[in-house]
Parts: sequence; C-alpha cells; structure tokens
Amino acid sequence: MEYTIQTTVTGEFDDVVDATNAALTDEGFGVLCDIDIQATLKEKLGEEFRQYRILGACNPPLAYEGLTEEIELGALLPCNVIVYETDDGDIVVSAVDPEQLVGIADNDALDSIATEVTERFDRVLAAVRDEFDPASEA
Repeated sequence: MEYTIQTTVTGEFDDVVDATNAALTDEGFGVLCDIDIQATLKEKLGEEFRQYRILGACNPPLAYEGLTEEIELGALLPCNVIVYETDDGDIVVSAVDPEQLVGIADNDALDSIATEVTERFDRVLAAVRDEFDPASEA
C-alpha cells in the first residue's frame, strides 16, 4: 500500500528543506516540529545516518475542521512531510498521503478535508520540484 506522495529533486539538502518549508507556508501550513533524524541518531545512538528531516505540518483551519468531525483525529496530526537524501545524492520530499491517513478513521465526513490536504500537498511537491528541476514533469 502506498502511503506517501513524493517528488525527487537535485539540490543542496538544506535548500530543499527551506523550499519545502516555504511551499508549506504558501499552502497555509505551519511547521510545528522539525526533527533532524541524522543529528538525533548521532546524539542518542552514536550512529551515522543520511540527512533526514521530519517536518510536522499543520493547517489550522483544516485541522480544526477535521477535529470537529473526529475528535480522535489528533492522534494522526500533524501531517508529516519528510525530506531525505538518497544513496545517489538526490533529495526526496515525501508527504503522508492524507487520504490514506484519514481512511483509518473510517469517517466519510473527513473525505473532503483529506482531498483538500492532498491537493495542497501536491502543490507543495510541485513547487519544490519546479524550483529545483524546472524542466521536470510531475
């Protein structure tokens, strides 16, 4: 089962993270947390790991609407967007697929919210892709 939507670009890791944050902001998301997995694994375990960040993204109006329909939805929030470096040096930006995520709740009232978040995430990924690989296609 596919549970993410993603794009792959060529660029400097930190620049891609910055572009992802900017694109999320443009789509009404705030980043509530930014977890540097590489640094965390080095600090906690002494292990080397690829560059990998988890951005906890939240769109307050859509979160409010979802929580109003399904109070337990908070267990699935915020929506995670990850940015990581591949073995080949490319950078992947991947977002949780909101339609798969809310499918867990089995509440039809969440379908339109999931569709809205998916459309916004699609635009975020397109904006990042267009910034780093403007000649690429979706």
